[in-house]
Amino acid sequence: MNLTSDFSSTRPIRAAIVGASGYAGAELLAILAAHPCAEVVGLFGSSKKADEGAPTAADLFPRFEGSSVGALRVDAFSIDAAKSLSLDAIFLATPHELSHEVARALVDAGIIVFDLSAAFRLSNRAVFEKNYGFAHAHADLLEEAVYGLAEFNADAIAEARLIAVPGCYPTASILAILPLVEAGLVDTTRPAIVDAVSGVSGAGRKAEVKSLFCEVSMQAYGVFKHRHRPEIAEHAGIATIFTPHLGCYDRGILATVHLELHAGVGESEVRAAYDAAYEGRPFVRVLKSGRWPSIAAVERTNFCDIGFALETTDAGTHLIVESAIDNLVKGAAGQAVQCMNIRFGLPESMGFLPASTRMPALSTSALSGGVS
Repeated sequence: MNLTSDFSSTRPIRAAIVGASGYAGAELLAILAAHPCAEVVGLFGSSKKADEGAPTAADLFPRFEGSSVGALRVDAFSIDAAKSLSLDAIFLATPHELSHEVARALVDAGIIVFDLSAAFRLSNRAVFEKNYGFAHAHADLLEEAVYGLAEFNADAIAEARLIAVPGCYPTASILAILPLVEAGLVDTTRPAIVDAVSGVSGAGRKAEVKSLFCEVSMQAYGVFKHRHRPEIAEHAGIATIFTPHLGCYDRGILATVHLELHAGVGESEVRAAYDAAYEGRPFVRVLKSGRWPSIAAVERTNFCDIGFALETTDAGTHLIVESAIDNLVKGAAGQAVQCMNIRFGLPESMGFLPASTRMPALSTSALSGGVS
């Protein structure tokens, strides 16, 4: 591993970001730069070729001008370059193909990998190939990878070498659905219906006509075939009909979920299931009856807000759940840092919510991943 024999419990986590020129990468940089227990020591693009002039973080995102990380250069990525930095953690805000290609070497080098792509989110290789267009070549690593939904998989995340950070639509959807499925309240013979709207940043920073200021419009896309559909179904434990929409705003997701409940299930049982699932979890807020989530309330935060209502008729009990997240924070970078906190034995909300500026002790086993 990368730790020296004179390791100090006050040494920050040495981290690098691959894909630092994208929206999620920039969000990672902003969160980690303010994190009291992390130090960003390397930035890489999503390509193995450097951008012309090796731009700095501030060149790409002027908000970093004059900050502690603004002068960091975004270099071409290579395994050797990453290994030379004596990293504890690396964040892959990269295309699925690149994460798939490099994760094995990074894990074998003793670096804890937080992968924001979908390369290791689906357990079924055939389903993966159907949805992502190439065969998965790392069956053993796919089996080892831990799905990084922090509210449900914290124990496994704390021991993992490779954390597959969930997608933004799945995060909003699964947090709304899973507590009810696990509590046995949902009729799982009928699919969950998820209609979700995302800000334009969810499409990434690449230039496309449909994302231009004068072209963007509220519109459905990927109907019946969006890649996040099998991810929601697998990790929420229920078949899903998922319809994503592009919204006329820059960031945030609002998901509306329809579920059929078992006979006799009422509002008190639904609320009890949410309360049990999210008690002590700092980033999920279940709203009071009659209140509904909004993107404005979660924008630029790591929160997921959940509201619900149900109606009982002769046909059964129908539940509508809405959840709201920031797609770049709780749906990507923030969730990755939340997983990093869990993995390295830090308070889950470290770097997000007001906390003591004193650096807590970090155990050598946490930083080393407990791997000999």
